[in-house]
Amino acid sequence: MANQEAGRSHRAAPVHTDPSEVSVLTALSALADPVRIQLVRELAGSVEWTRGCGSFDVPVGKAALSHHFSVLRGAGLVEQRDQGPRRVNRLRREEFDARFPGLLDLVLRADGTG
Repeated sequence: MANQEAGRSHRAAPVHTDPSEVSVLTALSALADPVRIQLVRELAGSVEWTRGCGSFDVPVGKAALSHHFSVLRGAGLVEQRDQGPRRVNRLRREEFDARFPGLLDLVLRADGTG
């Protein structure tokens, strides 16, 4: 049994915040960081539940990446689930758009110069 347990992940399931419970300041704060914007943009261009946390090309380490995903979950932007050894993600586009119509559209089309 010890050998079976050694191969398993013992991380806690992620906690998700419903977008309907998110303030506009929380949403804006989550979207104010360039790394988080990059994560959201990459998720917006991906099929749901296909992107593992390690598949994003961002200039931060694992601990910082984990923090960024935590902020995005707390703002109701991202949902995560464990799929075998991977934690996969989806952008909660429909739910977030219902709470903050047009906000993600602005973020996703911004060219970053402005």
